[in-house]
Amino acid sequence: MQNKVYTLITGSSEGLGKAFAIECAKRNMNLILVALPGPELYALAALLKANYPVEIICIGKDLCRDESCTELYAEVTALNLQVNMLINNAGIGSTMLFKDGSPVFYEKQIRLNVLVTTMITRMFLPLLQRHACSYILNVGSLASFFYLPKKQVYGATKSFVYSFSKSLREELRNSNVQVSVLCPGGINTNPAITLMNKTGNCISRLSVMNPEEVASIALNGLLHGREVIIPGRLNNFFMLLDKLLPVFIKKILTGITMKTIDSNRLNRYLVPAVTTAPVAVPHYSPN
Repeated sequence: MQNKVYTLITGSSEGLGKAFAIECAKRNMNLILVALPGPELYALAALLKANYPVEIICIGKDLCRDESCTELYAEVTALNLQVNMLINNAGIGSTMLFKDGSPVFYEKQIRLNVLVTTMITRMFLPLLQRHACSYILNVGSLASFFYLPKKQVYGATKSFVYSFSKSLREELRNSNVQVSVLCPGGINTNPAITLMNKTGNCISRLSVMNPEEVASIALNGLLHGREVIIPGRLNNFFMLLDKLLPVFIKKILTGITMKTIDSNRLNRYLVPAVTTAPVAVPHYSPN
């Protein structure tokens, strides 16, 4: 086991993390799967072992706990596991007006999206540097480039991931560690998110991708040294459009979006039958 190398994936039991695990197993990568303790993690490990000739190590860990990152590093080093790829996928997504979120939720979201990504990267960097070629993939979001209503805290945390990844890549440019940041748009990561994605407008629905597509594109981009990986042609078009549109037009579009949100909130009070609660994803989903 000591001569084997492993890919460590956080938030690996569902959504994009699960898709990463399957895609890596297809490529004959041994895996350290880190996710909330539960049957989903071990069911995924059993599925991968039954279908691919890879070694699977499961570590059930609630990464929102203060000591969790230190514990994870200690467990990996105690087993003398050699890590040559780190995929920081764990995160909490949300779609809600700022005043509708609780301080406890925002603290947890910032801790997982920002602090955990930073601490795990720092702790595992020396292990990655032991190998001739190693990789770090941080999962950001297309939301990091836009000022989106109902995505204020989430978008801010992903802006951190984007900036952190680009700066770290520059710092490690002449080293053996390759750093990339993945910035996907909407992903059908779980049933709640899939349902929400289906209620969007035509353009947003067309831009939504399945986790399997994103994972494949992300790994290809990582292994080919891409700095920023934006999956999907429509999402890349959005990026181009954002650069071309004047600021005042973007402010008008944002104002229209906010009016639509306010109108929908009014309708929820007038027509209780169609009430839709703010969507918060407290599991490890980056979307």
